Amino acid sequence: MAGTPKESPRVRRERTGPVAVLTVSSPPLNILTADLLRELSSNLAAAVADSKVRAIILTSGLDKGFAAGASIREMATMGSRQADVHGALGQALTRQIETCPLPVIAAVHGICVGGGTEIAASCDFVIASDDAKFGQPEINLGVMPGWGGTQRLPRRIGAQQARLWILTGRSIDAKLAFEHGFVWKLVPRAELVPEAMKLAAELGQKPPLALAAAKFAINDAIDRAEVHGLAVERRLWSQLFGTPDQREGMTAFLEKRPPVFWGRDDWSRDSQGFPWAPRILRRTPTPPLRPRRGVRRRRSKT
Repeated sequence: MAGTPKESPRVRRERTGPVAVLTVSSPPLNILTADLLRELSSNLAAAVADSKVRAIILTSGLDKGFAAGASIREMATMGSRQADVHGALGQALTRQIETCPLPVIAAVHGICVGGGTEIAASCDFVIASDDAKFGQPEINLGVMPGWGGTQRLPRRIGAQQARLWILTGRSIDAKLAFEHGFVWKLVPRAELVPEAMKLAAELGQKPPLALAAAKFAINDAIDRAEVHGLAVERRLWSQLFGTPDQREGMTAFLEKRPPVFWGRDDWSRDSQGFPWAPRILRRTPTPPLRPRRGVRRRRSKT
C-alpha cells in the first residue's frame, strides 16, 4: 500500500510498499544548488530512517532530464575556500548515497551531466531511458569534477573511458554509456520508472542486514583508498577556483559564448600549489611577470 507522499519545495518523497521514490522537480532542469543538495540529503536520510523502506529510487519529475549539474551562477565568483565548502557539500551527498545501507537506483532520462552524472555514479544501479545524455563537462568551465567524478568513474567504467569523459567533457549518449558499463539497463522512456520499480521490489525482498553488509563489502573491495581520493579531488577542484581558466570558463558559460582560455604563458606561476608545480619549476625557468589581460601593470616607485 502506498504511503502518504512527503513534500518539500523541490523534492517529493513517496513510498510504495518497501520502495521509497525521491522525485526531484526544480525547474528548469534540476540545477544542483546548495539548497537542493541539502533537500536531497535530508529526504534520503528520512527514507533510510523509515523502517518500512527496503530500497530507494532517485529520479526526476521534469520532462527535460535528471539534472543539469551544479549551479554555475552560484559558483562563478567563488574563491578556493568557498569552493572547498561547496565541494564538501556535493561530496557529502554522493558519499551519503554510496554508503547508504539500502540499495539506491538512479532512474535517468534526458540531461544528466556534471553533478547529475556524479550523483548517478554514486548509486548502486543506473537505469536509463534511450534519450539520456551523460557527461562531465567541467573541463570546459576551467575546472574538473569535484563531487566524486574523478574517483567513481574510473572504478565504474575503467580508467581509459573515464579519461574520455573527464578530459574531453564530451556528451555521452545513453547507448555509449551502456556500452561503457555506466548504465546497467537501457529502456524506452515510458518503461523507465516501472523498470526501476521492478528492480527495487526485487531488492526489497532480500534480507536487509545481509544486503547492507554485501553492499558495504563490495564498496570496500572496489577500493579502500576512495576516501583519500575524494580528499585529493576536493583539494584540486577547490584550488582551480580563482584561476584565470575558471573565471573565463564560467563567465563565458553565463554569457553564453565560447570560452577563450589563457593557455600556458604563465604556466610556472599558475601551477603554484598544484602537485605538478615542483617538477615544472625545476625544469622550466620562471618567465618574467607580465600583466593579465585587462590588468594594468603597476609602476614601480623610484
